This record gives sequence, C-alpha cells and structure tokens, in this order.
Amino acid sequence: MQLFYNPDISEKDTQFTFDKTESRHIVKSLRKKEGDILYITNGKGVLFTVKIVVANDKRCLAALISTEQQPNTRNYYIHIVIAPTKNNDRLEWFVEKATEIGIDEITPILCSNSERTVVKTERLQKIIQSAMKQSLKHTLPILNAPIKFTEFINQDFEGNIYIAHCEEQEKKSLVKEIKPHQKATVLIGPEGDFSPKEIEQALAKKFTPVSLGKSRLRTETAGITAVQTAALINELGSI
Repeated sequence: MQLFYNPDISEKDTQFTFDKTESRHIVKSLRKKEGDILYITNGKGVLFTVKIVVANDKRCLAALISTEQQPNTRNYYIHIVIAPTKNNDRLEWFVEKATEIGIDEITPILCSNSERTVVKTERLQKIIQSAMKQSLKHTLPILNAPIKFTEFINQDFEGNIYIAHCEEQEKKSLVKEIKPHQKATVLIGPEGDFSPKEIEQALAKKFTPVSLGKSRLRTETAGITAVQTAALINELGSI
C-alpha cells in the first residue's frame, strides 16, 4: 500500500489534484495510470481512497471514492521534549524513528548546555510526514516550535511528567514508572545533560526524575528509548 499525505483534502471533496512533485512521482516513478487506486491521509486519522482520472505528471487528478475514519491503534499519549543534538542528522533520525514507532508530540527544548539553538522545523516536519506515510499511520504527530527550558518548565502540565538526567541522584526507572493508557511527557537533555539548576527547576515543578537504564545514552538514543518504553508498556498492558 502506497500512502500519500495532504492536509487539505477533506470529506467534502469530490476530486483532488496532486501537486507537481507528487504528480510526477505518481506518474513517472510509480507508473500509475487512469483508473488506478491511490490512498491519501490528511494526518487527522482519515483515510481517503481515490481513483486517478487524469494521469498527468504535472497535474494528476483523482476522484474521491470513499473516506474512512481510522481507529486509533494507540490508547496512550507520549510527548517527548528533547534538546537539539549538535549534529542535525541525529535529531532527524530521532523524529523519523519516533514517528515510525508511535509518538504524539515532539518539542525541541533549548537548555543551558545546548550546543545547537537553531532547529530546522520545516525539514523536521517533512521527515515526520515521510515517516508517517512509510509506516502507514494516519495521524501526524505534533511538532512544536523550539522553546527555552525556562519557558517550557513554567507551563501547566497534564498527565505524568518525567525528566531523564545523568546526575548522581535518586531516580526511578522509567519502565516501572510509565503506566498503560496514560499521558506521559518526558524531558530529554542535551549532550552535556541538563544543568543542576534546570534539574532543580524540574523537580520543583513535580517532574519525576527517571533513569533509562544503566548505559549513558546519546540524546537521540535516550529519546527513542523513552518512546519505545511507552510503546512496550502499553502493548503489554493491553494483553
């Protein structure tokens, strides 16, 4: 199954025109022709089935056949708040793999020890869209704008909130803390870890300090570990 993404398609449409890039991909690369069936999601949990009526590589036109609200296969919510990595490709790897596994929300957070303060959100958004299509998901994860740690920590939070850090302090195991069918927000620090002051601020806001295991992990690996931990706990909890 080849899944396409377009946020503008709706149940009210009777026809849909692919843009020039996707039209060329459909006609030239995939060799689709008139009468072929394609599938599109709007990233809001809806699957659209369309049939090509004009197979033009500059303006591929399709007629809407049916719409179907897809069931939410995950009954939990995972929000990873992660410091940008020094190398962009590591953060890109994280958002790609996190989307494939299953994540609801990603927030880049700028910390005292952050070596990178510029985040290319437009590129990250494209990577998330591509990963959503590749993994055949129908809901697009939320990518928030980068925010300073001091601003983020002063918000009101819902659900369970955790901070994963490397300081020699008493911490609980995330795998034992995360409960099925709940909302979890996990803070992941930069390569130099959160500063002692940032950890203090998080604890003052009732964040639970957690460990992701005995190994010292890179930022992007820590993020994926948290996502996968939530996925496994919820999968086991549904058995």
